[in-house]
Amino acid sequence: MQAFLHQLYLSLDAVLMYFYRLTGIPIFDYFIGTLWLSLVAVVLGELSVSLALRFNRPYIDGLASEADRLEKLSFEARQAGNEESYRGLNKAATDAWGKKFFTMAAYSAGILWPIPFALGWMQIRFNDVEFLLGFPLSLFLGDTVGYLFSFFPIYILARILFKYLRPWLPYFRGVQRMLDAAAQPTGRK
Repeated sequence: MQAFLHQLYLSLDAVLMYFYRLTGIPIFDYFIGTLWLSLVAVVLGELSVSLALRFNRPYIDGLASEADRLEKLSFEARQAGNEESYRGLNKAATDAWGKKFFTMAAYSAGILWPIPFALGWMQIRFNDVEFLLGFPLSLFLGDTVGYLFSFFPIYILARILFKYLRPWLPYFRGVQRMLDAAAQPTGRK
């Protein structure tokens, strides 16, 4: 597997390095290239999760419907004065809601899968590159830091940029509509 990844990194190297050589000013090129790499990681993560959500939408909608149905039944049981049924139905509704919540949390974590691959490529290219730190950061982090220190803030910037670009991108425009519809309370879709 390691040999396969190394070969993959080498084959992608020319494409990725193009963005690290745009201006001829090394520090600017580093940040431009890392922003581009981060945007690619964001798009790949978002694309894979959106496809998984589309594929599993009936299951997720079923979990939401079951939680809503059990919640309504528990309220009806409470209004009827049947405390034992209320507790049982309320527990079942909470369990159904929990299944949906943790399923969605797993999908959210799935957005991050491209990061280790981006960092793997960066390790091959930038493992020996160090950035000098000035005061006061040098007091806490030492005199220099590597590519990891710069990648994560740039990745967060790329994620923020993508959030604002998503409604304007062809495929992701539909994904945004799906996310907006899912954020509405049940019954208002």
